[in-house]
Amino acid sequence: MVRVFIALELSDEIKNQLASAQQSLRRCRARLTFVDPKNIHITAKFLGEVDEKHLPQVVEALKKITFNPFPVTAGMVTVNNPRRPHTVWCSVDDAGEGEKVFTLIEDALAPLGFSRETRRFTPHATVARVKSPDPSLFSVLKDLSRTGYGSCTVHGMVLKKSTLLPQGPVYEDLEVMNW
Repeated sequence: MVRVFIALELSDEIKNQLASAQQSLRRCRARLTFVDPKNIHITAKFLGEVDEKHLPQVVEALKKITFNPFPVTAGMVTVNNPRRPHTVWCSVDDAGEGEKVFTLIEDALAPLGFSRETRRFTPHATVARVKSPDPSLFSVLKDLSRTGYGSCTVHGMVLKKSTLLPQGPVYEDLEVMNW
């Protein structure tokens, strides 16, 4: 079994800008676990634990998806829920294109037995996970709200393997599918 997900990649420029935001977030007293900047991405769909023998079927289904590259803009760094923050993320403006890709992925993988997501797709890039919140987090986020983090074009999707280690996840590209 391997833990896999489908990602939409962001440019190194955006990842570097978000690494700068992470430095600001380190000033707050909340206990945060930071995503390695090279691992920052938009998750299109988390598949979970998948039997390795089924991966070729997943890849084949995903390769049938055709789409045009589309621009994305990394917007504001915020939290998923101000009352109970679990995730610090960067909002992503993709003019609804990510949701279209998400729907195509759902349609391609449902016949293989993957459950459809019940929540609406919200394009974002996780920057940190909140282990223990603190009000100081919100003052740092307020400072970061004045900053944009760049734009790039999404040219495809990547099936990634995620290996969980004590120092954080290690990602491996299993298949890159360009449009």
